[in-house]
Formats: sequence, C-alpha cells, structure tokens
Amino acid sequence: MTFDMLYSKIHRATVTDANLNYVGSITIDQDLLDASKLRVGQKVEIVNVNNGERFSTYVIKGDRGSKDICLNGAAARKVEIGDKIIIIAYGNYTEVELENYKPIVVHVDSNNDITEITNELIGSDR
Repeated sequence: MTFDMLYSKIHRATVTDANLNYVGSITIDQDLLDASKLRVGQKVEIVNVNNGERFSTYVIKGDRGSKDICLNGAAARKVEIGDKIIIIAYGNYTEVELENYKPIVVHVDSNNDITEITNELIGSDR
C-alpha cells in the first residue's frame, strides 16, 4: 500500500503576476524551486487563501532572484496580484518510506523572501 502525503509546499507566497495570454502553469522563482525541491513540469495544487479557489497546474521556472509567482493561462483568472497562495505537491510513499518521512515546508514573507524552511507540519495555532 502507498499513502499520498505532502511532499513539499511553499506557504503563503504572494502572487506577483497573472498572465492570461500564456499556455498555462505557474512560474516560480528558481530560488524557491530549489528550496522546495519542486521540479519543472511537476503537478502542483494551488490554494488561494484570499478567495478559497483550489486548482491544479504545473511548474515552470522563473528567473532566479526575481521573487516571481505568476499564474499563467486559465489559472490567471483564479487569482489577483497580491493574493496569498499555498503551492502544494504530494508524493506517494510506502510504509517503509514513511519511517523517514520529512515534508519540505518553505515559509515566505510578503516579498516572497524565504523566512524559514522546515520539515514540520504545524497546526493553525502557530
């Protein structure tokens, strides 16, 4: 048996752009990709904290240091510039793999600067 578990997330990133005239996806700054271990082309779920939208897309690489979080194509209609979003990737793990399970949680500030990288899942009391 395998379990679908959080692999990685970027928590409360700020949307910097929304580009309707693009094929689709989410552009993420290369520094954030490195920190979160997300890969170009990987499926991610986007949760918009501001409006409750929840949708899936895939990752494309943004310029390193740009702090870009840009929703492209149809996904651009689901966000506004300045919205807070959570970018989530899941993985399938066996029971043996879960013995050493450590998700990656990248916290960012309102400028999309990394403030903390942890392996802990913390509840809403934080």
